[in-house]
Amino acid sequence: MLSREIKVQNEIGLHARPATMFIQKANSYTSSIWVEVENRRVNGKSLLGVLSMGLVKDTIFTLIADGSDEEDAVAGLVNLVMYELE
Repeated sequence: MLSREIKVQNEIGLHARPATMFIQKANSYTSSIWVEVENRRVNGKSLLGVLSMGLVKDTIFTLIADGSDEEDAVAGLVNLVMYELE
């Protein structure tokens, strides 16, 4: 299992279109993906789960991946959240 804290950079946060892009990327990995804020954890491959977290700009969340491609999953999703989402 691998985890990393990420700060949401996108001005509108991780909802609607950005969340869909996150889910699509998460689903491209075989590892289990989780998004955690404080004591609440949701499936990172679930659009409803990610949207329910209310990840607005500057929210810090923990991304957790567990599986055979966990390193690639964390690296790819961190890159997406930090640099690619507009």
